[in-house]
Amino acid sequence: MNLSLLHRIPEKWRARAMRAGFSVHPAFRRSGGRIQSISPDLSRVCIKLPFKWSTRNLVGSLYGGSLFAITDGVHVAMLLARLSRDFIVWDKAAAIRYRRPAYTTLFAEFRIDQKEIDDICETIEKNGETSRKYTVELKDQYGEIYTVVERMIYIADKAYYKQSKVSKGG
Repeated sequence: MNLSLLHRIPEKWRARAMRAGFSVHPAFRRSGGRIQSISPDLSRVCIKLPFKWSTRNLVGSLYGGSLFAITDGVHVAMLLARLSRDFIVWDKAAAIRYRRPAYTTLFAEFRIDQKEIDDICETIEKNGETSRKYTVELKDQYGEIYTVVERMIYIADKAYYKQSKVSKGG
């Protein structure tokens, strides 16, 4: 899924293109996760991790790798799709906390509202870069939380990033 191509697609088709990209990307497909919905403005993504034989571990609960994998790259994709091409966006760090074993289908909801996008742009305009922490709860259909994933996302202006990389000798 080449997210730089999203900016070439008309806005009304971007959510469908992002959904298709996640649906065919081998790493995401193998996690067992499936996109349930993406809002037209790309501010909300919902993912379902079905409880089936291919997503279970040795003891029969949902595989921890799948729980973690369905959260990988979603915030990055949302930010890349909503920011201009002049930004670099990376996963910088991640942590997962398992609250209880899951023997049921779980759901994850990712949100990045317009205020957050505006704050990111303002911070980058001042500082050239920023890091943001996003938390995702994996819940069952009744809202019970099974796993909490925190991801630290690095965002920088491309020109600033290239300049800082040169000045650091990297």
